[in-house]
Formats: sequence, structure tokens, C-alpha cells
Amino acid sequence: METTEPNPTWDAAAHSEVVDAFEAGVGEVTYRVWGADWCGDCRDVLPDFFAALEAAGVADDQIEVYEVDRDKDGPKVEEYDVSLIPTVVVEHGGEEIARFEESEDRPAAEYVAERLLDADVMA
Repeated sequence: METTEPNPTWDAAAHSEVVDAFEAGVGEVTYRVWGADWCGDCRDVLPDFFAALEAAGVADDQIEVYEVDRDKDGPKVEEYDVSLIPTVVVEHGGEEIARFEESEDRPAAEYVAERLLDADVMA
């Protein structure tokens, strides 16, 4: 999906708290991302989110991407109760610790970073 290509203009230095939170989760959490190139919200949200993951050095094997069709159908949609896209589910030890959905009123990277800090995945 093109929407998973990191935004080359996203400024990691300006978002150091986000990068730090994501770095703390390296090797500890899995990111599951549902989206689609046809989705305007995905095109707006996901490139910055993937830029944050890249800046933090999150490995590809910690990221699962699921492309959703226009009928909101796709891999693991029902299993994870995904009804809005983009949706990002963060798991630690097999348990969901964060969920960003299209309807949140702030950038996905900031939202997820805050939840990572709240979950204290390094404890």
C-alpha cells in the first residue's frame, strides 16, 4: 500500500517524544495497521505514522499491515473488530494495549505514543 510509505517530510526532531515512545517499544510490541490507498483518512494519517515507526527503528517484523477493501472487508477485520480505517492496534505480550481509529482527533503517532507511555511496556 502506498499509504504505508513513510512521509519524507515528517520531522522526527520536532516529534522527539513520539520517537522516544516508539523506541521504547522496539522488540516489545507489535503494530497491526488496517488501511487502504482508496481511503482519504488513511492517505492523511498513515504516512506520518509510518515515518514515526521508521524514525524509531521499528523493524518490519513488528508491523503487520492489512489492506481493506471498500466494503471494509479484509484480513483479520472481524477478529480485531475493525470498522473504521485507518485502525492501528498495538499489542504487547499478545494483549491489546492501544487502539487508534479514524475518529480520533489527533495524529496517530501522537495517540499511540501516549498509550505506549501509559502502558509502560518497558516495566
